[in-house]
Amino acid sequence: VQLQASGGGLVQAGGSLRLSCAASGRTFVGSALGWFRQAPGKEREFVAAISWSGGRKDVSDSVKGRFTISRVNDVNTVTVYLQMNSLKPEDTSVYFCAADRGTMRYTELSRSPSEYDYWGQGTLVTVSS
Repeated sequence: VQLQASGGGLVQAGGSLRLSCAASGRTFVGSALGWFRQAPGKEREFVAAISWSGGRKDVSDSVKGRFTISRVNDVNTVTVYLQMNSLKPEDTSVYFCAADRGTMRYTELSRSPSEYDYWGQGTLVTVSS
């Protein structure tokens, strides 16, 4: 199983970035996908999640109205995106994508990292003021 995140980088405040995460290696039919972030010395923080069909989404209040989550389900790979607009210095963090085994297919999307089974390696986003 592999979750490969990309798209991080350095951007000025007010700018935009688009993160991508491709998940492969097992069937992700029914799996919810999420984005979390972790700044140095802080706990991992929920950012956004999306259901298998894309019909349900959850976004944290700290990024609501600025970040958008979406996904594309292909035969062998599912990809989740995080479009980040109006970036602020406080958005600086390592961003991680995550997937569950499908337990959230018919339930509420979770904001807890412990509910996700597979994790990507993280991509660094740095927002300068």
